[in-house]
Amino acid sequence: MQRNQLSDMSIFVEVARANGFRAAADNLKLGAGSVSEAVQRFEDRLGVRLFDRTTRKIALTAIGQKLYDRSLPAIQDLENAVRDLNETRGTISGTLKLSAPRSSGPFFLDKLLCEYAAKYPAVEIEIIYDDRKVDLVTSGVDAAVRFEHLLEKDTHAAPIGPDQKICIVAAPTYLERKGVPQSPDELVNYDGIFFAFGDASQVVPWSFQGAEGPYSVRPIRRIVVNDINAMLQYARAGMGLAYTYAESAEPFTKVGDLITVLDGQIPNQPRHTINYLSKRHMPPRLRAFIDLAKRMT
Repeated sequence: MQRNQLSDMSIFVEVARANGFRAAADNLKLGAGSVSEAVQRFEDRLGVRLFDRTTRKIALTAIGQKLYDRSLPAIQDLENAVRDLNETRGTISGTLKLSAPRSSGPFFLDKLLCEYAAKYPAVEIEIIYDDRKVDLVTSGVDAAVRFEHLLEKDTHAAPIGPDQKICIVAAPTYLERKGVPQSPDELVNYDGIFFAFGDASQVVPWSFQGAEGPYSVRPIRRIVVNDINAMLQYARAGMGLAYTYAESAEPFTKVGDLITVLDGQIPNQPRHTINYLSKRHMPPRLRAFIDLAKRMT
């Protein structure tokens, strides 16, 4: 690829990423006219239209979206390699960008990040707690803290954090009304309060350990919610059974507002993982974070 063609592709990617010519020009420290000319030149060279645009807004065409999805990882790889040159000379710096589920913060991640910040004061930390599954390619994060069943193919992952004890809880009034289940198979007749990762299409499975290995049981889908505290409040109100972290439920089980059932029949939740795209050109700031996480857990 010729030098000017690579430059035009980089400009195209930035326009798509910034969703506008002016914003891209500001990011690239170029004139808006130069950015527009570069995109038009790139379109002419390819013989296709990459953006549908009016005087007020732009949108990628179908073929533009396909080119953006294919080229963005390569452009990001180049950007990371250039940005990390100073870090490889001995100073770990830059911005560590992470995405993580809300529950990981109080369990282990907040403490880990405090240790990391103290050890590497030249690194700025951006941690976004969000239970939705972010796209590692387009989100701009260095890595995402995730559960094992949310890992993407063709990515890398390392265990992080402790095992998490799981329990099933319900209000005393609900158990008086429905009876106390004695085995997981009975749960199909009980109301379930499910935790969702961002939206109702991805709910946490209710997993158990049987003689032949792990299996799942799905209660009656009564409530789906993406907030653990709300889930516990619904359980306290007698709306059904909740499958959740024992640590989160402990303030309510200690005072009797919630009661655990099927104790000893629920396996621990596997450790979280730190999920990232590639080991090649891994920023030293991310490598340092992973190494610290392994030492602390």
